[in-house]
Amino acid sequence: MNARAHQVTVFEVIKETADAVTLVLDVPQAVQAKFIYSPGQFLTLRIPSEQEGRGGSVARCYSLSSSPHSEDRPAVTVKRTAGGYASNWICDNVAVDTVLTVLEPSGSFVPRSLDADVLLCAAGSGITPVVSIAKSILTAGSGDVALFYANRDRESVIFAWVLDELAASFPGRLTIVDWMEEDQGLPGSADIAALARPFANRDVYICGPAGFTATTRTALAQLAVPPSRIRNEEYRSLEVDPFAEPEVRVASSPKAGRTAAPGAHTATIEFEGETYDIDWPKNEPLLDVLLAKGLDVPYVCRESACGTCVCSVRSGRTRMLLNESLIDEELDRGLTLACQTVPEADGVHIAFDQD
Repeated sequence: MNARAHQVTVFEVIKETADAVTLVLDVPQAVQAKFIYSPGQFLTLRIPSEQEGRGGSVARCYSLSSSPHSEDRPAVTVKRTAGGYASNWICDNVAVDTVLTVLEPSGSFVPRSLDADVLLCAAGSGITPVVSIAKSILTAGSGDVALFYANRDRESVIFAWVLDELAASFPGRLTIVDWMEEDQGLPGSADIAALARPFANRDVYICGPAGFTATTRTALAQLAVPPSRIRNEEYRSLEVDPFAEPEVRVASSPKAGRTAAPGAHTATIEFEGETYDIDWPKNEPLLDVLLAKGLDVPYVCRESACGTCVCSVRSGRTRMLLNESLIDEELDRGLTLACQTVPEADGVHIAFDQD
């Protein structure tokens, strides 16, 4: 089992709508420090399965709907989807005192500052990380929040009572624009652009189905909102099992400088207070190299989408094979994804500690 996986007990189950539940988690005292999270991040849950081809379990990522600044326990919200094995299992089987296997918090769908004004755009269960961001800014920061929230109908609105309470508590700082498909049809880019125009100078966070995300990005382009100020959250079925223990071999000795092997570049890696000099094969992603050496580097999707394996290139030349989670500002700061990064020269220096 992955060393970053922990057994967590369900403290409370809240029925949000007919097909959505919130799981409030009771994290053991011994690992509470490992579950410190930022608003907008997610947890990865291991869901047992006896179905053929599932290998005994499936892994699914669910956004934290709680705020680390206003709630004592972390909580994730899960909406039942047609044909969705994991979401249906959770909605049908999880109860108080159920023990779940959970990876530590991950994700880069996080506000740059709690003191900056933001525009949040959500559809359906996409409200989950968005409400965490909204609660955090309003309760712990000074920023103003505008929320555009699209739903099929009123019965399907997740967190209706939470949003009502926030609106009553922060009338001068929270603006909510609801859109009901049953009354207005699907929102088009012109609709979203008209509603977003007063807030077009803000950072924008989008979470929802792919069609909603694409339409919203089109609307923001019409308003000339630069891509560097737009962040969207996207989940997909994982191709690898993040709970499986990776192959472990003895890691390179700290400060064991040497000439690179043929077909490899030399690199220096900082991780958890240690420095490792390694040979880095030219076409091997850094994450694969480090896992093979026994280093417990954090990761979830290994496909560039989640941002969990982000690290910083302090010096040297590298390139990413694929990038779906880092924005231009982060790339300019030298951030990269270990699961997609390959070396282009000797002398690369990479740090996983972001302070």
